[in-house]
Amino acid sequence: MSASSMRERANHASLAEALTEEFRRHMFCEPSRGERSAWQYSLQALAEVLCDAGLEEVEVLLEYRLPLSSLRADAVLAGSHPETGQPSYVIVELKQWSEASLVPDAADLCLVGGLGNRAHLHPVSQVRRYAEYLEDFTAVLEGSASHLAGVAYLHNALDQDVSELLGAAAREAHLFTNTSRGELVRYLRTRLSPLNGALEADALLNSAISPARQLMRAAADEIVDGGKFLLMDEQQVAVSLVRRAVARSRQSDRKEVIVVSGGPGSGKSLVALHVMSHLGRNQRTVAHATGSKSFTTTLQHVVAEKNKRVAKLFRYFLDFGRVERNELDALICDEAHRIRRRSGSHHHARGPRGGRSQVEELIDAARVPVFLLDEHQIVRPGEMGSVKAIEDAAASRGCVVRHVNLNEQFRCGGSRAYERWVRRLLGLEPGGPVPWDPEPNFELLVADTPREMELFLQSRQAAGYTARMTAGFCWPWSYPRSDGSLVDDVVIGDWRRPWNVKGERAVAGAPSSSLWATESTGINQIGCIYTAQGFEYAWNGTIFGREFVWREGGWRIVPAECKDDSLRQASPDDFNRLTRNIYKVLLTRGLTGTVLYSADAETQTMLSTLVSGRTP
Repeated sequence: MSASSMRERANHASLAEALTEEFRRHMFCEPSRGERSAWQYSLQALAEVLCDAGLEEVEVLLEYRLPLSSLRADAVLAGSHPETGQPSYVIVELKQWSEASLVPDAADLCLVGGLGNRAHLHPVSQVRRYAEYLEDFTAVLEGSASHLAGVAYLHNALDQDVSELLGAAAREAHLFTNTSRGELVRYLRTRLSPLNGALEADALLNSAISPARQLMRAAADEIVDGGKFLLMDEQQVAVSLVRRAVARSRQSDRKEVIVVSGGPGSGKSLVALHVMSHLGRNQRTVAHATGSKSFTTTLQHVVAEKNKRVAKLFRYFLDFGRVERNELDALICDEAHRIRRRSGSHHHARGPRGGRSQVEELIDAARVPVFLLDEHQIVRPGEMGSVKAIEDAAASRGCVVRHVNLNEQFRCGGSRAYERWVRRLLGLEPGGPVPWDPEPNFELLVADTPREMELFLQSRQAAGYTARMTAGFCWPWSYPRSDGSLVDDVVIGDWRRPWNVKGERAVAGAPSSSLWATESTGINQIGCIYTAQGFEYAWNGTIFGREFVWREGGWRIVPAECKDDSLRQASPDDFNRLTRNIYKVLLTRGLTGTVLYSADAETQTMLSTLVSGRTP
């Protein structure tokens, strides 16, 4: 819409109402009070500035979603440059803050009055990163950085109340307050002409998008060569908090523990790799640990291709039971939901610090322990990694805990809506299953048969995408035959396929178990929860087994159909909870799209009523 139209709608509250309804439709929940307030007051403040600048015909793209991400810029202004006549765009981040100050020893973080002690990314850093991201992923902006700018507008703040934030302007981004409103008016006139911006807006909206880089393919670059990923919003907050804590750790009287929580695709492992790279380059001792053999083996494998010595920094949680206290500057505990109660008797029964829990061992091992986790990915009995468990262990040792939540930031095909749809489907969030509302950044389909699913995913891989099939653990998992061939354990009607290899030796053209998700030949086997967890691929197919079926308007567990011995030993309540978490993990591995199929007819019918899309 044009700036003049936005002002008229904002003055009559119809704009905030329309954005609220759009949010409900796509996100299956109510917007927060802060979002409603921003739509009502912040957009009105922006509209008044644009009209005072004589830019009534500039096009305003509200809640603009960045490509391949769920991050939204408050507004993008589209028009022509007043000097060159070329397309010109300004990203605008609006803040209702009235006072703010910098976090000590962290120039890109700030504390906001009235919002507690939580660190926020500096608005200039935030909008600068939005501009860089948009340029990197939008073809129409390639090579035209001079025609892309960013503005942070704190329309309720006076200069004197945010003085520490001033002076941080970069080439791509500037900060303005209520005090400097006139300067903002003049600045926008240097970026945009008064002419109609509809054509430029259409060019941006219809621009081709560059594909996202898969995490594992970039792991070696991130660690060894400094990396290419751009950290956004809370990702950068997390990294800055870790850097600050490590820099202060040798002079501080209290240890800081950083806890980073987030759903699939929110960037937890990206944060881990970025911290590893930064600390290593600054001569700090740092190690990375997980409780997943597949995840750690894959990281070791891809990093070793560039530097075998660096690969040794990737370890397991149980490796830190007997290290000296504070031996490392930082220990990055990735996939921390897989922390177990104990590392094992051979680790805690001997020595002067015997008897500690695994989370206590990890906290003791480093001056700055960092935990990255998703509590909905606890999938085995004995796993207990949770924010509360970490906070309790840290508190018992007198540590300061700082928590960063990445849950508002999803890379899963750019679709937070899909991740929430999955939680509703599985009963991990109240409200029950709802029909899928198709959206441009993520495709959800139902296959009528497993063969159709397989053929479709093979076509996606042939087209240059990564693709994998996964299934619930409802079929036996056999070792390879003596001749190296795999057993077709997964049988549905006349269709049969093998699980991923059971073991760490590649056989019959199939990758080892740990490399199933990253080696291209993995598409020819069905992945289970233990090989899929922690990985991502463009297209994902998930087969629901008969241990989790839909009956009479709700999910029913059938433990007798489960072939996972450890899960079958769980109590009914734990079996129910862990099974839902397992399918949540399996369903959220895809970055571009997911295909669903159930081996149970009644469940298949239910899925088909919720999802209109079908495989070709």
